Amino acid sequence: MNKIVGVVKAINISEQKGVIKNSIPEGLFQENYGLVGDAHAGKWHRQVSLLGQESVNKMTDMGVKGLCSGKFAENITTEGVCLYKLPLETKLKIGDSIHEVTQIGKECHQGCAIKQSVGQCIMPKEGIFTRVLKTGVIKVGDNIEILD
Repeated sequence: MNKIVGVVKAINISEQKGVIKNSIPEGLFQENYGLVGDAHAGKWHRQVSLLGQESVNKMTDMGVKGLCSGKFAENITTEGVCLYKLPLETKLKIGDSIHEVTQIGKECHQGCAIKQSVGQCIMPKEGIFTRVLKTGVIKVGDNIEILD
């Protein structure tokens, strides 16, 4: 039986890499590609980036001002699931799509727009990446389920 572990707080998109993303109400996540229209999409293992609102809140608690969804260039802002503790290859049903966790964290390139504007970036430790296994639409408010 699938287990609901969280909810989609925001969907974020940008036409360029390394910049803050803009929130949209829903997005089409295409199999073996990622979020249609997003600069990070493509045939590789980091098609979609996810970051928990809980991680963003940590930065806010540290005194960083003006944080909102997409500020860390994540495609999906989540709530209720500790993303960085999910094992690699975990299958997630998000909205109508299915994803597989492919990477936890990443090396942050020097001088990224996020680090410059925010002071530090939490994506390297707490963000995760997935590849899309099944095409589907994801909307703000959709459940996130771990598939058996």
